[in-house]
Amino acid sequence: MATVAVTGHVNLTGASLPPVAEALRALLARYPAAELTGMSCLAPGADTVFGDAVLALGGRLVAVLPSGDYRARMREGPHAAAFDRLLRAAAEVEVMPYRRAGTDAYAAANRLLLGRAELLVAVWDGGAGGRQGGTGDAVAAARARGIPVEVVWPAGAAREHPARPARGERRGGSAGAPRRRPDTA
Repeated sequence: MATVAVTGHVNLTGASLPPVAEALRALLARYPAAELTGMSCLAPGADTVFGDAVLALGGRLVAVLPSGDYRARMREGPHAAAFDRLLRAAAEVEVMPYRRAGTDAYAAANRLLLGRAELLVAVWDGGAGGRQGGTGDAVAAARARGIPVEVVWPAGAAREHPARPARGERRGGSAGAPRRRPDTA
């Protein structure tokens, strides 16, 4: 059995989705469907594309939810619909013992992913981050544990960068997705 976990950016541009999906399908196709288990938090962007690729190849999807309120924090829309679809298709759902999503909950989800994974796939531009629970943190933790990491960042992949807030304004999180992995948003 091949257990592959994912971490990655939640803010992939729309144009990035097809090349990332193609790269993930090619990587995951190395494993026979009957032996493929993919683990994902089902966040927008990388996690969702990964979940779809696992299912398209006939693999088994494990959803790892960082908190009890993870879904409730999402605004209704395309990502919420994708999340619900993937959650229904998951063969297993693990919910971390946190009532509310936050840095500790995301870090706990990463620990669970890494505790079961034989490979970590990082849909990551390699940029700095390093916050607890983020993509860079997950990659560093996997490498420290000796878990192989495959970075997927195909030509054409890019991240959307939020506009800077006006002077004196505070930047808020996206209401369309749970707050997740601060260095990947």
